[in-house]
Amino acid sequence: MRLSARADYALRAAIELAAATGGHVTADQLAKTQAIPGKFLEAILTQLRRAGLVRSQRGPDGGFWLARPADEISLADIIRAIDGPLLGVRGERPENLGYIGAAEPLQTVWIALRANERAILEDVTLAHIVAGVLPSSVSKLADDPRAWA
Repeated sequence: MRLSARADYALRAAIELAAATGGHVTADQLAKTQAIPGKFLEAILTQLRRAGLVRSQRGPDGGFWLARPADEISLADIIRAIDGPLLGVRGERPENLGYIGAAEPLQTVWIALRANERAILEDVTLAHIVAGVLPSSVSKLADDPRAWA
């Protein structure tokens, strides 16, 4: 899996919003806290707003906040809002691909890979990250020394 810089920044900004105790956070505060280029972050926040994941308000009391509780927003929600489907092969969904001959089982591999990505990214919410307590299934995978190699 390759995560774009845009999706990484979106995740970090959303986590900061989830951790905010004072309600709203300005784009400038988010950019400084997470060392994200300001203009780039503004475009990302616009995408997250259009996807219904964050809300915004202009003006002196303006800023951004999550549109839903942090325990209802998964990492997958954010990645999809920024980068689209979790797994694509040459821009296609794996179920729409057709392989022939010896390569035929590749489609099944891509579908299994997407299922595993979903199992992790849809299970982990912003609330998990903010609390620093991941689902046990994720911790178990990360505890395997081969995961770090």
